[in-house]
Amino acid sequence: MTVQRGHLAGHERPPGGAAIRVEGLTRRFHDLTAVDHLSFEVEQGELFGLVGPDGAGKTTTLRMLAGVMRPTEGDAILNGISVARDPEGVKHGIAYMSQRFGLYGDLTVIENLHFYADLYRVPKQDRPARLERLFRFSNLGPFKDRLAGKLSGGMKQKLGLSCALIHEPQILLLDEPTFGVDPISRRDLWLIVHDMVNRGTTVLVSTAYMDEAERFDRLVMLHKGRAIASGAPMDLQRALAGEVLAVRLERAREARAVAGGLPGVRGAIVFGDRLHVTIDSAEMDGPRVVQAIRAAGFHVFDASPIERSMEDVFIERIARERAS
Repeated sequence: MTVQRGHLAGHERPPGGAAIRVEGLTRRFHDLTAVDHLSFEVEQGELFGLVGPDGAGKTTTLRMLAGVMRPTEGDAILNGISVARDPEGVKHGIAYMSQRFGLYGDLTVIENLHFYADLYRVPKQDRPARLERLFRFSNLGPFKDRLAGKLSGGMKQKLGLSCALIHEPQILLLDEPTFGVDPISRRDLWLIVHDMVNRGTTVLVSTAYMDEAERFDRLVMLHKGRAIASGAPMDLQRALAGEVLAVRLERAREARAVAGGLPGVRGAIVFGDRLHVTIDSAEMDGPRVVQAIRAAGFHVFDASPIERSMEDVFIERIARERAS
């Protein structure tokens, strides 16, 4: 499957500089540091990702960027406005879709959209064209008279995103928009996001799904509130040392300890019924590794070299953090 990226893939970024500039952003809750001196920039018209597992600090970061939560230290500048000094001013040019976006279950789809159009003061004469476009790419048109509370999870997410887009914001902040969504709705949500990027909107998305990380123009990987990697997905993958041999075998978790202790093995990670073994050369070292695993009593079905994934990147960066 071909991964669709934002409109910047293979092209120069549009002029205009950073739409979002994050400078040492920090948030503490008593003794817990949820976000730890985070710094990055998002260019205008870029599809940018905050990637990391639960508890990495993604939601806290987005809430600070949206002006919902004040930073303990540091600052972020969105469209030239400081979230530390003017959190209310930041809100005018952005849309923030939280994990639990505020849809009203006792209102219909169209009533929710009109409610947010009123909230954002969208001129009456502009609404028909905007609603038509939102219905077209969200596929919610046939359901416009259905109560929001009766929609499926994926449809609720699409409605929430449509409500966030009704005022055509310059910056769109999305907090794990595809979490718990079925594959078809997940694809539809990404189509909407890519459409907005192609129209020039700056979009910052948080996700815990490493496979989604490859969609971004650039990203920051977070772990325990700290940035452990940043850059274009392909550049991060190419920067990894060695090659990966995918070994399909029985008792993969037990085999991991054996493979990880073999000479020349940089690391071994379990992916379902496969073991991803990082070595210098799959061609030169692969047969020796497979033979050693078999000699330890594991039945190997097959083994082949594969391209590095973003999950490989994340795990290797975590290993570096622990070793430092």
